[in-house]
Amino acid sequence: MTVNRTAPRLIDRGDLLAALDRAAAGKVTIISAPAGSGKTSLLRAWAGRPGQPHRLAVMQVQRDQHDAQQFWLALLGAVRQASATVSPAEPPAATPEFNGRAMVDRVLSELGGHHGRLILVIDDLHELACPDALAQLTRLLTNLPRDVHAVLATRRDLPLRLHQLRLAGELAEIRAADLRFSERETRELLDASGITLSEAGAALLHQRTEGWAAGLRLAAISLADHPDPERFVEEFSGSDRTVAEYLLAEMLEHQPGEVQQLLLRTSLLDRVNGELADLLTGRTGSERILLELEDANAFVVSLDAGRTWFRYHHLFADLLRLELRRTLPEEVPALHRRAAEWFTQHGQVVDAIRHTQAAGDWPAAARLLADHSFSLMLDGQTQTIQALLRAFPPGADHPELALVHATVELVEGRLDEAAAHLVVAETYAEGTPADRQRGLRVAIAALKLSLARRRGRWAGVVEQVRFLASPVTGQSDEDIALGSDLRAVALMNLGIVEAWSLGLEDAERHLQEGADLAREIGRPYLEVSCLAQLGFASKIRPFATARRRCQEAIALAERHGWGTEPIVAPALVTLAGVLVWTGDFDGGERWVQRTELALQADTGPDIRLLLHLTTGILRACRGRHREALEEFSAAERLRSQLEGSHALASQVTGWLLTTQARLGMTGEARACLAALDDERAGSGEIRNACAVICLAEGDPAAALRALQDVLDGTAPVVGYVTVVVTHLLAGLAHRQLGDQRAANEAVERALTLAEADRLVLPFAITGSAELLEALPRHETAHAALLTDILDVVHGSSLAAEDPPVPQTEELSPTELRVLRYLPTNLSRPEIAGELSVSVNTVNTHIRNIYAKLQARDRSSAVQRARDLRLLSGGRTR
Repeated sequence: MTVNRTAPRLIDRGDLLAALDRAAAGKVTIISAPAGSGKTSLLRAWAGRPGQPHRLAVMQVQRDQHDAQQFWLALLGAVRQASATVSPAEPPAATPEFNGRAMVDRVLSELGGHHGRLILVIDDLHELACPDALAQLTRLLTNLPRDVHAVLATRRDLPLRLHQLRLAGELAEIRAADLRFSERETRELLDASGITLSEAGAALLHQRTEGWAAGLRLAAISLADHPDPERFVEEFSGSDRTVAEYLLAEMLEHQPGEVQQLLLRTSLLDRVNGELADLLTGRTGSERILLELEDANAFVVSLDAGRTWFRYHHLFADLLRLELRRTLPEEVPALHRRAAEWFTQHGQVVDAIRHTQAAGDWPAAARLLADHSFSLMLDGQTQTIQALLRAFPPGADHPELALVHATVELVEGRLDEAAAHLVVAETYAEGTPADRQRGLRVAIAALKLSLARRRGRWAGVVEQVRFLASPVTGQSDEDIALGSDLRAVALMNLGIVEAWSLGLEDAERHLQEGADLAREIGRPYLEVSCLAQLGFASKIRPFATARRRCQEAIALAERHGWGTEPIVAPALVTLAGVLVWTGDFDGGERWVQRTELALQADTGPDIRLLLHLTTGILRACRGRHREALEEFSAAERLRSQLEGSHALASQVTGWLLTTQARLGMTGEARACLAALDDERAGSGEIRNACAVICLAEGDPAAALRALQDVLDGTAPVVGYVTVVVTHLLAGLAHRQLGDQRAANEAVERALTLAEADRLVLPFAITGSAELLEALPRHETAHAALLTDILDVVHGSSLAAEDPPVPQTEELSPTELRVLRYLPTNLSRPEIAGELSVSVNTVNTHIRNIYAKLQARDRSSAVQRARDLRLLSGGRTR
């Protein structure tokens, strides 16, 4: 191709630029015109003119964009790139569960943080084939901050509900008639391209093209080397499409063979680089040609600052494809296959699948989609997956796609359909070669776990998929990468199912492994999800550990902008529960409200159940038992939807029965109790509820009988907090029976268990104020905790503080036993008597305690020990 390097890329269309300036003074400007009208050229000239006074955030919608999330992430990235300051948040990342409303709020927040005028420029908006995204865009456009404006370019009118802006005079439109070249601009284009044409010839060219930008540009390229420009202009006429096809044929005829071959053979690509063009043409030097074509303004545009990737103007590409099918039809499938192989090797899976489909190789396309559906789902491309599925011929039998259908149905919440597809996938996997069977088994297992989690059908599923604990390996880097995605998802789901099945130690291990693997392979969504669930799984750990894990998950989620997304809800609600149990009711209320915000989208019954339970406990501890009963009833309804026993089953029912009894509804509570099976009725949580009913009925002896199995350790309990409640209820029963000594002993045992976590709620909720006040201060080893509890019982809310993390030498078991007595009023000889050791031994242990805790005296040693959660007398699990 002959390239005039001095030719301007765009002529100065000052009047049109001024019209766009005037339009952009309003809130929203829409440039709507058919292909080839010059929309993109206008935007590029407007954005790139010297002295452009406005900061621009520019994005171009990818071709055939089906996923709202991909659109919004690209827009958010453009907004951040246009910012004068660096955003402290992590680069936006995709998630399988996309919250469009939250993303709009996030973009609006970023826009609101800009200083000065900012203009959003969105080109090729017609490529956004997603109604949800368009509805979300409407919300963004109608709520733009004061100094933010938007310019949208599209081939056709879109269903954007902007009538309010139109009525307010804040919506401007530029149409095809506004974009057409005038006769004067036509002459300027010819002059700038070095084309000599008479006044009459220029007028005729303008008349024949009707000022259509694409027609004029094609004509200018053809005229540049034409021996008789006047005759050329006289020979063509017709519609835009006819003119374009004619001019394209003329342009190609005058190009060197290597340019023609490159344009035709690469026209089937949405974007091209030199390496890929070399592959499709069978020649080298393609990058040089692409650069020259762009320099010549020949419908080729670079997509990156380094000018390594290019795209053809959409109309130009469409016409080239038409010509390719006309002239080289037999080569088209092979070109698609070569392109698919290149995209597969470079990890660009969607392009690879589309080209494999275009080649007509449906079995290979099905295998590609099945192998990569998990990764695409994690990338937030579920709608793209569905579009790829629709491209397969109706009725074609591709059993590999059962796994893909199951993935989509599960994401969409259609659980029965997902289960049916999994049955087909399992049958297919049994007959696959060994090298593929492992990956399919992992994918199926991961989906089965996710399905089991959503349904609550945990029994048996965990045992079927224990093999997930072993690494997934493959013969290639691609296999390993695919296996890593699958294994990270599988470990996450396995850990969640184990946590809800009370396999807490296994759950902790698998969730931590999942988080570590997700971090290693760059999947922050999975890492946050694993860490959030790890907080919930920390029931067997000190509250400080659960709290720290929840805070880590929340902090990482906030770095990625997911602070109020469903992904982090387990950590939010678990943290709320920790604060409530330790007496910080105000803090718990704040985290409950944030959890409610995160759960606006349906995430299944499990976490919503936990939210209702935590909210009910919060209401109950503040004496609002009617509201608490509503929450516990809602939790009980959700519990019934989970088809199997789970971590919260006995707790939910226990709280419901207890609240009914405290409201005087003992008959209803007895009826519910009678309906329970023996296994649930024998749990510690239900035994405690039974005791509360007995106390409400005035039968303390029966209450003690109900508590006996918990007190002797034979009744199963979810955690030690159940046992704390048991001791307090026993204390209340003993007090009603007139045995104050036994009541004091029961309270002291409860305080001993509660000391390590500074547990407050059981004392507040059981109505233990009189028990606590009757306990002689000189007889308790937990005077400070007792004071805090009484403050809460009398209406205070303890503000939680982050415990320090000092470096200290670990105390020996004997030193820990001595440490337990330091908060009391006992002297050193009295402590020695309690422990049956000499005073010298006690003195030695106390000196060691002071040294290891870096304390000066008994008071500072006790405070340091409280901060480190060392004041524990042991727990009953």
